[in-house]
Amino acid sequence: MSSHADRHTTASPSAAATNHSRDVLILAAAALVALVALYAVFLDNGHIVAATGDYLHEFSHDGRHLFGAPCH
Repeated sequence: MSSHADRHTTASPSAAATNHSRDVLILAAAALVALVALYAVFLDNGHIVAATGDYLHEFSHDGRHLFGAPCH
């Protein structure tokens, strides 16, 4: 047998299911982070971000202006 044939392996069905589950969890985590960020920028009016300091508050305030969200 050649060494090429030894290196060629097929993925088991359980490995494919594990990869799919991992991908779904990563997508769900990214969607959750995106929703929290959108809430903080558009709906929170600075209450959550203001508790972390002025720099983060000003950054989110400028983001609201960038996206055209009313904030004043």
